[in-house]
Amino acid sequence: MPHESSIDLASRLGVHAIDATVVSVDTLSPALVAVELRAPAELAGVPGNDVMVRVPDESGEYVRRRYSVRSVDATRGTITLWIAVAHDGPGSRWARTTKPGDVVDLVGPRGKIGLDPMADWHLFAGDVTALGSFYRLASSIEVPGRAIFLIEVDHMDDAVTTSFDEGLGVTGIFVERQGRAGNDPAGLLTALAAFATPLDEGHAYLFGEFAVTMTLRKALLDRGLTAEQIDRKAFWRMGRVNAAHGEPDKGD
Repeated sequence: MPHESSIDLASRLGVHAIDATVVSVDTLSPALVAVELRAPAELAGVPGNDVMVRVPDESGEYVRRRYSVRSVDATRGTITLWIAVAHDGPGSRWARTTKPGDVVDLVGPRGKIGLDPMADWHLFAGDVTALGSFYRLASSIEVPGRAIFLIEVDHMDDAVTTSFDEGLGVTGIFVERQGRAGNDPAGLLTALAAFATPLDEGHAYLFGEFAVTMTLRKALLDRGLTAEQIDRKAFWRMGRVNAAHGEPDKGD
């Protein structure tokens, strides 16, 4: 049974709480680990949704970390999370050390951002923490549609790619950080400057570090996109530990 706090939380949110068994753990790159969990598809929600994972912190107290669902395999009865592990935190430590057969407490689905079905093109901009969510969102684009990825990575070994349905127009640009701080938007702003905004209807999804996504949003507004055409989600914030519920500090 999931922890009582998870059952209470799920009841208040109108979602699910389960104990999920780890099926497999695969290292995708130096910064990314894929964790496959035995869990029903409804826990994953729609593309763009995430789940809350209950993990111990360094003091032994339990906290929650939120991870976007990368994929759902209804035949196997599993969901897969792509988890960034280049930093030291409760979630990354769990992803690095968990093994098949382990059981973890999940609550989901969470999140309010989904794919804009009316958009002709979709811009996905952020860092490696957003790759799983971006790829799941892009996989749900109807053909013919376009997906443009602007992704910053610490090392090019983390430029993990995937395949999409034939007929989907895909452009991918990986930017190497080259020692810049995690909250320095210079790399992604340079990539954005090289991106020519199509004339038809589009939508932007900005996921990753708090300050970087804020700066990218302003740049896109200055370029002429409306607020309704931009979704922003901060997964982490430079120099600050995410709160016990998994969200980064949004204060000044």
